[in-house]
Amino acid sequence: MSKLVIEAGRASRQYWADLWRYRELFGFLAWRDILVRYKQTVIGVAWAVLRPLLTILIGAGVFGTLAQLPSDGVPYAIMVCAGTLPWYFFSSALTESANSLVGNANLISKVYFPRMILPASAVVVAFVDFAISMVILAGLMVWYQVMPTWRLLALPLFTALAFVTAMGPGLLFTALNVKYRDFRYIIPFVVQFGQFISPVFYSTSVIEERFGDWGRMIVSINPIVGVIDGFRWAICGTTEMHWGSFALSSALSLFLLVVGIKYFRATERTFADVI
Repeated sequence: MSKLVIEAGRASRQYWADLWRYRELFGFLAWRDILVRYKQTVIGVAWAVLRPLLTILIGAGVFGTLAQLPSDGVPYAIMVCAGTLPWYFFSSALTESANSLVGNANLISKVYFPRMILPASAVVVAFVDFAISMVILAGLMVWYQVMPTWRLLALPLFTALAFVTAMGPGLLFTALNVKYRDFRYIIPFVVQFGQFISPVFYSTSVIEERFGDWGRMIVSINPIVGVIDGFRWAICGTTEMHWGSFALSSALSLFLLVVGIKYFRATERTFADVI
């Protein structure tokens, strides 16, 4: 007969091991959220394609046709697609993870499990939408007869970077959202504003041409810039990577991940009391 040992501080010391032990709960929560997302919808998972597709068409029409912005040697729609898909993944992951604890208040107040499972599962749900939306990119490359290069092999690495970029702010915002419910109003504003200050509809090379290397480095303070530049480098084939700005953006993503984890862990024990 197994013994249950209650030891002070054990949950804190065994936290990362508990994340692995509760992996089935992690999978269950992710699968539940995927089913709930498209429950009672008319076109189901097609929404994962329609939302970014409409954004790509509008962005390509306004910035490519009307503004005549450069597209780094590829059709403008493909360049916009390579920026829109990682942006939608980041914005969806940030929004869903930020609301994950409040949305599961009953579960948190009744049973113990590592709370980090909730925002992490929300990021996985956003990744499923991202994977489905990749058919847009495949369709555009076939339509414009653009052949992928060997750089496409690096796309999983930039996707992993997108996970890191979304997870850090997601952990920070979800912990803040538990204590300060005002953040449920702030997060949509941050996402909407972030789309315009991120190079979704234009290339960062435009910034470099107008403001030089320093201008590009300043823009790269936005962590999602490195992800978008990485996607364009891998997908477009003709885009040149500015490795200095990419390194800065990636370093900030890692820094935010560390800050997010530390703040989440520092406040996690109070979630059940204040939620």
